[in-house]
Amino acid sequence: MSKADWKTDEVDPGKPNAARMYDYFLGGYHNFEVDRAFAEQVLQITPHLRLTAQINRAFLRRATRYVVDQGLDQILDIGSGIPTVGNVHEIAQGANPAARVVYVDIDPVAVAHSKAILLGNPLAAAIRGDVRAPEEILNHADVTRLLDLNRPVAIVMAALLHWVPDDTQAYAAVRRLREAMVPGSCLVIVHGVPDTQPQEAAERLNKAVDRVTLVKNRTPAEILPFFEGTELVEPGLVLTPLWRPEGPDDVGLDKPEIGLCMAGVGRKL
Repeated sequence: MSKADWKTDEVDPGKPNAARMYDYFLGGYHNFEVDRAFAEQVLQITPHLRLTAQINRAFLRRATRYVVDQGLDQILDIGSGIPTVGNVHEIAQGANPAARVVYVDIDPVAVAHSKAILLGNPLAAAIRGDVRAPEEILNHADVTRLLDLNRPVAIVMAALLHWVPDDTQAYAAVRRLREAMVPGSCLVIVHGVPDTQPQEAAERLNKAVDRVTLVKNRTPAEILPFFEGTELVEPGLVLTPLWRPEGPDDVGLDKPEIGLCMAGVGRKL
């Protein structure tokens, strides 16, 4: 897709966007100059954000492999962002060619690129949706077409919920999604936490990010309620690099706090 294809009425190329900045941190090219410029400003405050993005991506790969190994063959990835190498559908379908994946994102650029990548793949789709409106996601035609919620499903929200600062909205949305999951389903969450970097740097970073969108890092005690009704699989809720690392050279394993997030996978009872 050319950049001309991105610039619909829904895309403001003059305003930084969190999904496009994340793409830039990962080394992608689905971003605008304003995203790159603002991302570089943020990197001046927190230079390891590129590693943070890689850590989150690596966890997503490990978690996807885990749920597929558990026999789950359908995944709903909410807040999926802009596609990069190693997408969830590539990992899942590499392990099980029959796996079905639906990506959901609020950003039209992310959805447009996801749809382009998924052309010719009948077992994957991308839709525009807002986690704060879970009923609309669950009832979307592509979700009901590809996913059978009467069977176990993995619902993924990786680095999403801290972008929903209103606690009432965040907990209600996840509660509705959990209600839609049958026993044996998995809930995969990565969430930003405070106190992973010096206070001054954290305050400067939060102030900068607030120019793009509001963010709320939650403590482990505030994250755990998202997993109500599930059993956390080992090793529980931990700093992202510490969730089932594949080897001693895993990115961030030597300094897990630079992941800025905690991650967990809960299996519905």
